[in-house]
Amino acid sequence: MSSEIDKLIKKIDQTRIPQHVAIIMDGNGRWAKRRGLPRLFGHRAGAASVREVVEAAGEIGIKILTLYAFSTENWTRPKTEVIGLMKLLMQTLKNEEPNLNKKNVRLESIGDLTQLLPDVQEQFHDTARKLSRNTGLRLVLALNYGGRQDIVQACNTLISKGVQPITEKLISEHLYTKSYADPDLMIRTSGEQRISNFLLWQVAYSELLITPILWPDFRKRAFFESVLEYQKRERRYGGVN
Repeated sequence: MSSEIDKLIKKIDQTRIPQHVAIIMDGNGRWAKRRGLPRLFGHRAGAASVREVVEAAGEIGIKILTLYAFSTENWTRPKTEVIGLMKLLMQTLKNEEPNLNKKNVRLESIGDLTQLLPDVQEQFHDTARKLSRNTGLRLVLALNYGGRQDIVQACNTLISKGVQPITEKLISEHLYTKSYADPDLMIRTSGEQRISNFLLWQVAYSELLITPILWPDFRKRAFFESVLEYQKRERRYGGVN
């Protein structure tokens, strides 16, 4: 497998690497259901994919990787699943910190973390602090994040400042993602063809890639193939070349 991965990496044009990749990690529940397992087993399997994709992004020089980890709508899931997801997030952050540090990864977030359980907030901030001096890949976890809510909070902030008129530039500067370039590539796994309230403002001109692969099966090979597909596309931003 490593030889196949090496061949894929060699095919990637280093002059056209997407600087920011965003991923909707979908399909954990279906992956578990097909195996007769509880949904939480799918989420646990998906954590291994996160590890591989983070490593893959760093290997080819991607600057920012944003993962849709927990949406504002995910609170409507069964309480047992939500609690399980929070515990899994805490465990993963703690266990992966040494490897992320070794890979020179910096951990950041978008979304309203204040609504998460106190233990989860503490673990996230502790891990982020330990990785804060790293200078490689910026791993951004979207936690308690929603695209519409992001736009609303930006507008409310501007209104509270008495800013008039509100412009596109000002909104962009007050989103959770204000310190990041917009995604060049957005990937959604599991075949579902919707954005699901993720980075609605920011993906206006992102290249979208829908793959039928369920997230727990989306590993380095699938990620590199996605980058290669991105490099086949011509980005015109509404204009004509």
